[in-house]
Amino acid sequence: MRNAIPGIGLLQAFEASARHGSFSRAADELALTASAVSRHVAALEERLGVPLFVRHKRRVLLTDAGRRYAQRVRQHLNGLERDTQEIANSRSQGYALHLAVVSSFATQWLIPRLPRFAERHPDIQVHLSVRSDPFALEQSQFDAAIFSGDRLWPHTRGRRIAQDGECIPVCSAAFAELHDLGDEAAWSQLTHIGLQSRPDAWRDWYALAGWGYSVPASRGPKYELFSMVIAAAAAGLGLGLVPQALVQNALDAGQVVRAHRQTLPGTQSYWFAYPQHGEPSQALQAFEAWIAEQGPSAAE
Repeated sequence: MRNAIPGIGLLQAFEASARHGSFSRAADELALTASAVSRHVAALEERLGVPLFVRHKRRVLLTDAGRRYAQRVRQHLNGLERDTQEIANSRSQGYALHLAVVSSFATQWLIPRLPRFAERHPDIQVHLSVRSDPFALEQSQFDAAIFSGDRLWPHTRGRRIAQDGECIPVCSAAFAELHDLGDEAAWSQLTHIGLQSRPDAWRDWYALAGWGYSVPASRGPKYELFSMVIAAAAAGLGLGLVPQALVQNALDAGQVVRAHRQTLPGTQSYWFAYPQHGEPSQALQAFEAWIAEQGPSAAE
Protein backbone atom coordinates (compact mmCIF):
# COMPACT_ATOMS: atom_id res chain seq x y z
CA MET A 1 0.00 0.00 0.00
CA ARG A 2 1.25 3.49 -0.90
CA ASN A 3 0.52 4.90 2.57
CA ALA A 4 3.23 2.56 3.92
CA ILE A 5 5.89 4.60 2.09
CA PRO A 6 7.48 7.37 4.19
CA GLY A 7 7.25 10.92 2.85
CA ILE A 8 9.90 12.07 0.39
CA GLY A 9 11.06 14.77 2.81
CA LEU A 10 11.83 12.22 5.52
CA LEU A 11 13.72 10.03 3.06
CA GLN A 12 15.74 12.95 1.66
CA ALA A 13 16.71 14.07 5.16
CA PHE A 14 17.79 10.54 6.08
CA GLU A 15 19.73 9.90 2.86
CA ALA A 16 21.60 13.22 3.06
CA SER A 17 22.43 12.65 6.74
CA ALA A 18 23.66 9.14 5.97
CA ARG A 19 25.85 10.42 3.13
CA HIS A 20 27.36 13.29 5.13
CA GLY A 21 27.40 11.66 8.56
CA SER A 22 26.02 14.91 9.91
CA PHE A 23 22.62 16.53 10.39
CA SER A 24 24.08 20.01 9.96
CA ARG A 25 25.79 19.24 6.65
CA ALA A 26 22.63 17.53 5.42
CA ALA A 27 20.69 20.65 6.45
CA ASP A 28 23.01 22.85 4.37
CA GLU A 29 22.40 20.66 1.32
CA LEU A 30 18.62 20.61 1.78
CA ALA A 31 18.25 24.26 2.80
CA LEU A 32 16.80 23.28 6.18
CA THR A 33 17.88 23.74 9.76
CA ALA A 34 19.82 21.00 11.51
CA SER A 35 17.01 20.62 14.03
CA ALA A 36 14.51 20.13 11.19
CA VAL A 37 16.66 17.40 9.66
CA SER A 38 17.02 15.77 13.06
CA ARG A 39 13.25 15.81 13.53
CA HIS A 40 12.69 14.29 10.08
CA VAL A 41 15.12 11.46 10.82
CA ALA A 42 13.58 10.86 14.26
CA ALA A 43 10.12 10.72 12.66
CA LEU A 44 11.37 8.18 10.11
CA GLU A 45 12.92 6.04 12.85
CA GLU A 46 9.69 6.17 14.84
CA ARG A 47 7.68 5.17 11.79
CA LEU A 48 10.00 2.26 10.99
CA GLY A 49 10.47 1.22 14.59
CA VAL A 50 14.19 0.81 13.90
CA PRO A 51 17.13 3.04 14.97
CA LEU A 52 18.96 4.27 11.89
CA PHE A 53 21.71 6.30 13.56
CA VAL A 54 23.84 6.29 16.67
CA ARG A 55 24.06 9.94 17.78
CA HIS A 56 27.29 11.52 18.95
CA LYS A 57 27.97 15.15 19.86
CA ARG A 58 28.76 16.50 16.40
CA ARG A 59 28.20 13.58 14.10
CA VAL A 60 25.98 10.60 13.55
CA LEU A 61 26.90 7.02 12.64
CA LEU A 62 24.67 4.63 10.75
CA THR A 63 23.50 1.45 12.41
CA ASP A 64 23.71 -1.75 10.35
CA ALA A 65 20.02 -1.43 9.50
CA GLY A 66 20.52 2.24 8.66
CA ARG A 67 23.39 1.43 6.30
CA ARG A 68 21.35 -1.12 4.39
CA TYR A 69 18.32 1.17 4.22
CA ALA A 70 20.43 4.14 3.10
CA GLN A 71 21.77 2.20 0.12
CA ARG A 72 18.27 1.33 -1.03
CA VAL A 73 16.82 4.78 -0.43
CA ARG A 74 19.73 6.38 -2.32
CA GLN A 75 19.15 4.10 -5.28
CA HIS A 76 15.46 4.98 -5.46
CA LEU A 77 16.03 8.72 -4.99
CA ASN A 78 18.66 8.70 -7.73
CA GLY A 79 16.19 6.93 -9.99
CA LEU A 80 13.47 9.47 -9.23
CA GLU A 81 15.86 12.33 -9.92
CA ARG A 82 17.00 10.79 -13.18
CA ASP A 83 13.46 10.05 -14.36
CA THR A 84 12.30 13.55 -13.46
CA GLN A 85 15.17 15.17 -15.34
CA GLU A 86 14.56 13.00 -18.38
CA ILE A 87 10.87 13.86 -18.51
CA ALA A 88 11.60 17.56 -18.07
CA ASN A 89 14.32 17.59 -20.72
CA SER A 90 12.94 15.07 -23.20
CA ARG A 91 11.35 17.54 -25.60
CA SER A 92 14.28 19.92 -25.86
CA GLN A 93 17.27 17.66 -25.23
CA GLY A 94 16.25 14.27 -26.57
CA TYR A 95 16.08 11.01 -24.64
CA ALA A 96 18.40 9.03 -22.41
CA LEU A 97 19.02 5.31 -22.22
CA HIS A 98 20.81 3.75 -19.22
CA LEU A 99 22.48 0.41 -19.91
CA ALA A 100 24.28 -1.98 -17.58
CA VAL A 101 27.10 -3.66 -19.51
CA VAL A 102 30.00 -6.05 -19.09
CA SER A 103 33.17 -4.03 -19.43
CA SER A 104 35.22 -5.88 -22.04
CA PHE A 105 32.32 -6.34 -24.44
CA ALA A 106 31.37 -2.69 -24.08
CA THR A 107 34.87 -1.36 -24.76
CA GLN A 108 35.87 -3.82 -27.47
CA TRP A 109 32.58 -4.43 -29.30
CA LEU A 110 29.78 -2.04 -28.37
CA ILE A 111 31.46 1.36 -28.07
CA PRO A 112 33.27 1.15 -31.46
CA ARG A 113 29.81 0.63 -33.03
CA LEU A 114 27.96 3.33 -31.07
CA PRO A 115 28.87 6.16 -33.49
CA ARG A 116 26.55 4.47 -36.01
CA PHE A 117 23.71 4.58 -33.49
CA ALA A 118 24.48 8.20 -32.62
CA GLU A 119 24.41 9.15 -36.28
CA ARG A 120 21.01 7.55 -36.72
CA HIS A 121 19.55 8.76 -33.39
CA PRO A 122 21.34 11.98 -32.37
CA ASP A 123 18.59 12.77 -29.85
CA ILE A 124 19.25 9.65 -27.73
CA GLN A 125 22.02 9.69 -25.15
CA VAL A 126 23.33 6.24 -24.23
CA HIS A 127 24.77 5.99 -20.70
CA LEU A 128 26.86 2.92 -19.81
CA SER A 129 27.63 1.48 -16.37
CA VAL A 130 29.56 -1.70 -15.63
CA ARG A 131 27.75 -4.56 -13.93
CA SER A 132 29.53 -7.92 -13.99
CA ASP A 133 27.13 -10.02 -11.91
CA PRO A 134 23.44 -10.78 -12.56
CA PHE A 135 20.92 -8.51 -10.85
CA ALA A 136 17.16 -7.89 -10.78
CA LEU A 137 16.74 -5.63 -13.78
CA GLU A 138 13.19 -4.57 -12.90
CA GLN A 139 14.32 -3.31 -9.50
CA SER A 140 17.33 -1.38 -10.81
CA GLN A 141 17.76 2.07 -12.30
CA PHE A 142 18.71 0.60 -15.69
CA ASP A 143 16.55 0.50 -18.79
CA ALA A 144 18.34 -2.58 -20.13
CA ALA A 145 21.43 -4.73 -19.72
CA ILE A 146 24.03 -6.37 -21.91
CA PHE A 147 25.52 -9.43 -20.25
CA SER A 148 27.32 -12.69 -20.91
CA GLY A 149 25.57 -16.03 -20.38
CA ASP A 150 23.84 -18.96 -21.99
CA ARG A 151 20.28 -17.58 -21.88
CA LEU A 152 18.18 -14.51 -21.10
CA TRP A 153 17.75 -13.60 -17.44
CA PRO A 154 14.42 -14.52 -15.82
CA HIS A 155 11.62 -11.95 -16.17
CA THR A 156 13.29 -10.25 -19.13
CA ARG A 157 12.86 -10.16 -22.87
CA GLY A 158 15.39 -9.33 -25.52
CA ARG A 159 17.79 -11.11 -27.86
CA ARG A 160 21.21 -12.62 -28.30
CA ILE A 161 23.40 -10.02 -29.96
CA ALA A 162 26.78 -11.73 -30.26
CA GLN A 163 28.64 -14.94 -29.54
CA ASP A 164 31.99 -15.32 -27.89
CA GLY A 165 33.17 -17.06 -30.99
CA GLU A 166 36.51 -18.83 -30.88
CA CYS A 167 39.11 -17.85 -28.32
CA ILE A 168 42.58 -17.39 -29.76
CA PRO A 169 46.00 -17.00 -28.10
CA VAL A 170 47.60 -13.60 -28.63
CA CYS A 171 50.73 -11.76 -27.55
CA SER A 172 52.71 -8.69 -28.52
CA ALA A 173 54.88 -8.78 -31.64
CA ALA A 174 57.97 -8.24 -29.49
CA PHE A 175 57.02 -11.19 -27.26
CA ALA A 176 56.55 -13.38 -30.34
CA GLU A 177 60.03 -12.46 -31.62
CA LEU A 178 61.65 -13.39 -28.31
CA HIS A 179 60.13 -16.87 -28.01
CA ASP A 180 59.71 -19.96 -30.16
CA LEU A 181 55.92 -20.14 -30.27
CA GLY A 182 55.90 -23.27 -32.39
CA ASP A 183 57.60 -25.40 -29.75
CA GLU A 184 55.57 -27.20 -27.07
CA ALA A 185 58.42 -27.22 -24.57
CA ALA A 186 58.95 -23.48 -24.99
CA TRP A 187 55.24 -22.73 -24.57
CA SER A 188 55.06 -24.55 -21.26
CA GLN A 189 57.57 -22.13 -19.75
CA LEU A 190 55.89 -18.93 -20.94
CA THR A 191 53.61 -16.72 -18.86
CA HIS A 192 49.95 -17.56 -19.51
CA ILE A 193 47.54 -14.76 -18.64
CA GLY A 194 44.15 -16.08 -17.56
CA LEU A 195 40.66 -14.83 -16.81
CA GLN A 196 39.41 -15.28 -13.25
CA SER A 197 35.95 -16.42 -14.35
CA ARG A 198 37.38 -19.02 -16.77
CA PRO A 199 40.11 -20.78 -14.81
CA ASP A 200 40.18 -23.87 -17.07
CA ALA A 201 40.38 -22.09 -20.42
CA TRP A 202 44.11 -22.61 -20.94
CA ARG A 203 43.89 -26.23 -19.77
CA ASP A 204 41.13 -26.85 -22.34
CA TRP A 205 43.16 -25.13 -25.05
CA TYR A 206 46.16 -27.35 -24.32
CA ALA A 207 43.95 -30.45 -24.55
CA LEU A 208 42.73 -29.42 -27.99
CA ALA A 209 46.29 -28.68 -29.09
CA GLY A 210 47.35 -32.15 -27.94
CA TRP A 211 49.94 -30.73 -25.57
CA GLY A 212 50.57 -31.46 -21.91
CA TYR A 213 49.40 -28.68 -19.60
CA SER A 214 52.37 -27.79 -17.40
CA VAL A 215 52.49 -26.45 -13.86
CA PRO A 216 54.36 -23.27 -14.93
CA ALA A 217 51.63 -22.54 -17.49
CA SER A 218 48.98 -22.72 -14.76
CA ARG A 219 50.71 -20.18 -12.54
CA GLY A 220 50.22 -17.12 -14.70
CA PRO A 221 48.39 -14.00 -13.50
CA LYS A 222 44.59 -13.98 -13.50
CA TYR A 223 42.64 -10.87 -14.46
CA GLU A 224 39.00 -9.99 -14.01
CA LEU A 225 38.28 -8.66 -17.51
CA PHE A 226 39.13 -9.70 -21.05
CA SER A 227 40.11 -6.09 -21.76
CA MET A 228 42.78 -6.44 -19.05
CA VAL A 229 44.04 -9.67 -20.60
CA ILE A 230 44.29 -7.99 -24.01
CA ALA A 231 46.10 -4.98 -22.54
CA ALA A 232 48.52 -7.21 -20.66
CA ALA A 233 49.28 -9.27 -23.77
CA ALA A 234 49.81 -6.07 -25.77
CA ALA A 235 52.21 -4.86 -23.09
CA GLY A 236 54.32 -7.99 -23.51
CA LEU A 237 53.44 -9.58 -20.17
CA GLY A 238 52.66 -12.97 -21.70
CA LEU A 239 50.15 -14.97 -23.71
CA GLY A 240 46.44 -14.13 -23.52
CA LEU A 241 43.54 -16.37 -24.54
CA VAL A 242 40.60 -14.18 -25.58
CA PRO A 243 37.54 -14.25 -27.88
CA GLN A 244 38.50 -13.15 -31.36
CA ALA A 245 35.46 -10.85 -31.46
CA LEU A 246 36.90 -8.85 -28.56
CA VAL A 247 40.53 -8.82 -29.67
CA GLN A 248 39.99 -8.15 -33.39
CA ASN A 249 40.45 -4.38 -33.05
CA ALA A 250 43.78 -4.92 -31.26
CA LEU A 251 44.83 -7.39 -33.97
CA ASP A 252 43.91 -4.95 -36.74
CA ALA A 253 45.83 -2.17 -34.98
CA GLY A 254 48.92 -4.34 -34.59
CA GLN A 255 48.80 -4.14 -30.78
CA VAL A 256 48.84 -7.93 -30.58
CA VAL A 257 49.51 -10.80 -32.95
CA ARG A 258 48.10 -14.29 -33.07
CA ALA A 259 50.42 -16.62 -31.17
CA HIS A 260 49.15 -20.00 -32.41
CA ARG A 261 46.65 -21.39 -34.90
CA GLN A 262 44.87 -23.57 -32.29
CA THR A 263 41.55 -22.10 -31.13
CA LEU A 264 39.19 -22.75 -28.23
CA PRO A 265 35.47 -22.86 -29.12
CA GLY A 266 33.34 -20.25 -27.37
CA THR A 267 30.63 -21.33 -24.96
CA GLN A 268 28.93 -18.08 -24.02
CA SER A 269 26.82 -15.47 -25.80
CA TYR A 270 26.14 -11.80 -25.17
CA TRP A 271 22.53 -10.82 -24.58
CA PHE A 272 20.52 -7.62 -24.68
CA ALA A 273 17.68 -7.71 -22.17
CA TYR A 274 15.08 -5.41 -20.62
CA PRO A 275 12.20 -5.93 -18.15
CA GLN A 276 9.50 -8.28 -19.32
CA HIS A 277 6.65 -6.17 -18.01
CA GLY A 278 5.79 -2.69 -19.23
CA GLU A 279 6.05 -0.99 -22.59
CA PRO A 280 9.65 -0.18 -23.62
CA SER A 281 10.37 3.47 -24.28
CA GLN A 282 10.88 4.81 -27.78
CA ALA A 283 14.60 5.13 -27.06
CA LEU A 284 14.79 1.51 -25.92
CA GLN A 285 12.87 0.30 -28.99
CA ALA A 286 15.20 2.26 -31.25
CA PHE A 287 18.28 0.82 -29.56
CA GLU A 288 16.96 -2.74 -29.74
CA ALA A 289 16.19 -2.37 -33.45
CA TRP A 290 19.69 -1.00 -34.06
CA ILE A 291 21.55 -3.59 -32.03
CA ALA A 292 19.62 -6.39 -33.75
CA GLU A 293 21.31 -5.27 -36.98
CA GLN A 294 24.77 -5.67 -35.41
CA GLY A 295 24.70 -9.41 -34.62
CA PRO A 296 24.98 -12.15 -33.69
CA SER A 297 26.79 -12.84 -36.97
CA ALA A 298 28.68 -9.55 -36.62
CA ALA A 299 30.73 -10.95 -33.73
CA GLU A 300 31.24 -14.48 -34.93
